[in-house]
Amino acid sequence: MKPVIALVGRPNVGKSTLFNRLTKSRDAIVADFAGLTRDRHYGDGRLGDREYIVVDTGGFEPDSSTGIVKEMAKQTRQAVAEADTVIFVLDVRNGLSGQDQDIARYLRQCNKRVLIAVNKAEGMQDSPLLAEFHELGMGEPHPISAAHGQGIRSLLEAALEGFETDEDDLLDAEEGDKPQVIRLAVAGRPNVGKSTLINTWLGEERLVAFDMPGTTRDAISVDFERNGQKFKLIDTAGLRRKGRVFEAIEKFSVVKTLQAIADANVVLLLLDATQGVTDQDAHIAGYILESGRAVVVAVNKWDAVDSYQREVLERQIQTRLAFLRFAPILHISALKRQGLGPLWKALADAYSSAYRKMTTPVLTRLIHEAVEHQQPKRAGTFRPKLRYAHQGGMNPPIVVIHGNSLEHVSEVYKRYLEGRIRDHYKLIGTPMRIEMRSSKNPFADET
Repeated sequence: MKPVIALVGRPNVGKSTLFNRLTKSRDAIVADFAGLTRDRHYGDGRLGDREYIVVDTGGFEPDSSTGIVKEMAKQTRQAVAEADTVIFVLDVRNGLSGQDQDIARYLRQCNKRVLIAVNKAEGMQDSPLLAEFHELGMGEPHPISAAHGQGIRSLLEAALEGFETDEDDLLDAEEGDKPQVIRLAVAGRPNVGKSTLINTWLGEERLVAFDMPGTTRDAISVDFERNGQKFKLIDTAGLRRKGRVFEAIEKFSVVKTLQAIADANVVLLLLDATQGVTDQDAHIAGYILESGRAVVVAVNKWDAVDSYQREVLERQIQTRLAFLRFAPILHISALKRQGLGPLWKALADAYSSAYRKMTTPVLTRLIHEAVEHQQPKRAGTFRPKLRYAHQGGMNPPIVVIHGNSLEHVSEVYKRYLEGRIRDHYKLIGTPMRIEMRSSKNPFADET
């Protein structure tokens, strides 16, 4: 799973600037789960082939005992507990403060891997001002400038040391082959019924092989088999073994959810029919979409609502989860074991769609037929010309279209092309990406 890096420090040392730098842009995927992460923000980052999750925290006062400062300290402690590496951010211009010493004392007690990042140190790599940060006794300080990007790469390499990318995963991604084991993540808010559904599956199939405790966050995966197909259930509810019985404990962790989604082939997004579609549901759904994962939406506790509530819920799904219109929506009751057969079929279809092979001749024919039916609009003197298409990747399926002036193709027209490709290949439950690549005009530089 993706390693987790937590940024910790007192207020105004540049943690948020460093967060934006590590996630590459202010538009990075940021999961801000209402009510749970008031002072923790989560983002994705990448260094070469290595991906990671960054957690930004509020200003930390370890000994605070009242009010909002106490709540912020609680959030920061949670971020440290979830992290594989902690980056302790300090300000070279203000030097070491008593609060910095308090934070360092707390971090030493946590037995976490801690790196010291001395911020606002542009052009100060050999400055004597860095010497006092050795007093912390937490290793060599890394002088950085989050605002200017100096020293960031070496800091990241140190943070990610020991967390190498799985070569087998890279090979699968490059070859685009279907994995033999389907990695299935069950995601959703607390108390929507994830535990009940997981227990129902495991009890019903009676084919659990073992549980595999992971990091300190208790991330657990369970191997099981259904109708000859092997699955790896990536848990976000907190499965625990009690003797030979599996007990699912509803324990929400944002990091666990993000990691489970990133590590999955298919995600089951579970909603609660009695509570409707909340902000948290929409945040989780957005992250699934950005991650490019195949997804099935299951509305649990469907038996517990009347016809009016069902209508309201369906309208909410259409409006608040409109960006998941490609995902099948099923109505189930995990407690009463209703609707589970169709749910398995939908999960299998979404998985197959995510790894559908699309040949260049067929894709090219589909593109030409689409243009014959409706041409892209002119942009000034330019009319985009679509010449041929090929598949550029799987999970999610990527279609690369080549031609001239394709930078003028509108998003509306891309959605039109996507719809035609989806219809032909019967793609269900997987996002799809279309990339346009224009040929260079050999006469463009001539005057």
